[in-house]
Amino acid sequence: MNPSNVTICAYAGHAWSPEQLAAIDHIFFTSSATRTFSGAAERTAYRDRWLGRYLSGDASHAFVAVDEHDRVVGYVVGSVADPAFDPRFADMPMTRAFAASSARYPAHLHINVAEDQRDRGLGARLIEAFANHAIAEGALGLHVVTNAASRNVRFYARCGFAEINRVTIAGNELVFLGRRLSPA
Repeated sequence: MNPSNVTICAYAGHAWSPEQLAAIDHIFFTSSATRTFSGAAERTAYRDRWLGRYLSGDASHAFVAVDEHDRVVGYVVGSVADPAFDPRFADMPMTRAFAASSARYPAHLHINVAEDQRDRGLGARLIEAFANHAIAEGALGLHVVTNAASRNVRFYARCGFAEINRVTIAGNELVFLGRRLSPA
């Protein structure tokens, strides 16, 4: 697939087919660090925490990559609200741990691309779509939180993110990567 044959469209207001919605979930689960669940309830709770809350509460900030055959090949979801001060994110301990950093970089995202579409520039295009949207919404900065040892740290660095802070929570070393969107 040629990356130029992929269209990035807003999630909100689009009539997604059941197959396209299933593809978003498939990409989410095949890209996630957690792949084993004790049952359906745990799997659903995991999806709701890292994807569902954004598709339902922040749909206007979500973007989907669709190829020339209308196949979903990636997505980015997020929020322009600072998670440290938004009660919807109170269940995530890293929001409190990174509160000082997220004040300068409030918008945040989660991105996943289908495995067969990686390393073609699509992830960077999705981040740029979200960043441009966040700028239009008035966000001064954007952040992601990931495991410090994850290979996606290099991807985010190529997309203009820099390490701002790191903490260890429950034995996991997490890194807060920030990107300025407009002058402070």
